Amino acid sequence: MNSKPNVLFLSEKNCARSQMAEALVRKYAGDRFNVLSAGLCPEPEIHPLTFKVMNEIGISLEGQRAKHAREYLAKIPPHYLIIAMDEEDRPRIFPGMQTRLHWPLEDPRSAAGDQKIEAFRRVRDQIHETVRHWLAEISNDTNIQHVAMR
Repeated sequence: MNSKPNVLFLSEKNCARSQMAEALVRKYAGDRFNVLSAGLCPEPEIHPLTFKVMNEIGISLEGQRAKHAREYLAKIPPHYLIIAMDEEDRPRIFPGMQTRLHWPLEDPRSAAGDQKIEAFRRVRDQIHETVRHWLAEISNDTNIQHVAMR
């Protein structure tokens, strides 16, 4: 039986914000959690700029894919359900959740033209800081990796 707490990041499309958060928690928390992400209406694939901005800070999204929230309904109860989307879009409940958090993050896909890559970087950096603060807040374990972004 897996005794690690489940962390589920939920966003609308599961192609940017929740994917970044999933990868960052894996990097900093190691194997302390079973980290997952899903979308309410997922895209077929992770957005290419998500891969690009994560690679810029040395984090690979290898093995991650866009998933629908239905994949986890009644199968994997989240100890932490973290909503990584705008206020008006967020769900209020998820079966089996113990703690629900809301991280109001802009959707970087909505930026236009040359601003799009900067929007992805800005959201990545915001998620990076939020993940580090959240892990420090819940952790009694001083072994969580604290690595500065390049």
